[in-house]
This record gives sequence, structure tokens and C-alpha cells, in this order.
Amino acid sequence: MTVLPDWMVLPPEGLSAAEYEVLPEELCRNIEIVDGAIVVNPAPRRPHQKLIRRFSYVLEQACEPDVAVEFDVDLRLRDVPLLNRRPDLVVYDASLDADEILRPDHCLLVVEVMSPGSVTADQIDKPAEYARAGIKHFWRLENADDTTAGLTMFRYRLDPTTGTYSSAGVHTAEMTVTDPFALSVDFAGLL
Repeated sequence: MTVLPDWMVLPPEGLSAAEYEVLPEELCRNIEIVDGAIVVNPAPRRPHQKLIRRFSYVLEQACEPDVAVEFDVDLRLRDVPLLNRRPDLVVYDASLDADEILRPDHCLLVVEVMSPGSVTADQIDKPAEYARAGIKHFWRLENADDTTAGLTMFRYRLDPTTGTYSSAGVHTAEMTVTDPFALSVDFAGLL
């Protein structure tokens, strides 16, 4: 029988924000916290990481200097019970101090790149959590077969009346948008 490491043995109320803050950074890179429960994420494949990195460069070029683009960062959606996600890309207020916790009110856009191990989370769970937290824009990039022919971007905008996302467009091969900022991207350059 395999024994769980001490950090995975949780009280009934789950992991608290204070307990999460003292976990080693290398551990936090591989987990998300959902309602205090630890969710271990599998290591992404190289094409997934390449897509995230290249799309982050496209976003950085399109954004004004008052916003920043990052990947591999924590996004604290709620403190109790703790809800801490690690979106693939986040566009947020560049004036945020490096030591301050990234929260929904700092975010302009969250992007998830869907992979085989994240279908339910990226299509159902995370959009609902991001919308509930008030993040105005959510994009999901689906890559059906690790080729540019399989790339589809689903864009969503928060409906202030319902507090849920409504479709803002679906794009294949290329995308040109003006909201939340002007951006034109040919998907062939991402893979």
C-alpha cells in the first residue's frame, strides 16, 4: 500500500490559504486547489507548452503596457474554501506588485489551452469558476490533433446580468478581434 505524503492528508475543511502559502513552489506548480482539495495536474506535453509560450508572445505584442501576460502562475479565485487555479495564460494589471496574490479583479483575460487531461475542467469547471469570480473574458484554445488544422479558439465574454459567459466568437485558422484589445493571429504560427 502506498502512503500519501503528509501534505496530501487534509482535514475535512480542506487546505487553507495559509497552508497553501507555505507549500514549496515546485509542488504548487503541479497542483490546483478546488474547494480545499488538492488536484494534481499531469505534466503537459511539449506541443501544449509550445502553444502556450508562442501565444503568450502574441498577446504581449498586442497588449498595452498597462497589462502583463504570464503563464504558470497561481490565480486565487476564493480564499474559503480555497479555490486556486493555474490558468495557462493570464492577462492582468501590470501595476500589481510581484508579491501580491493574483486575484480575479486584477485579470482582464484568462486563457486555457485544452489538452486530453483537462477537457472537463477547461470546458465546464474553470469557465464557471472564472465567470463566478467576475473575470470579464475567457478564451479556450482547443487543439484536436497537435496540428494547426486542429486549432479552434472559443471566446467568451461575461454577461453582467447572468454572471455567466456568453459566446463572443469561434475561430479556426486565424483570429482577429478588438475586444478586450486589438489582436490578429494566424494559428499556423503557434505550432
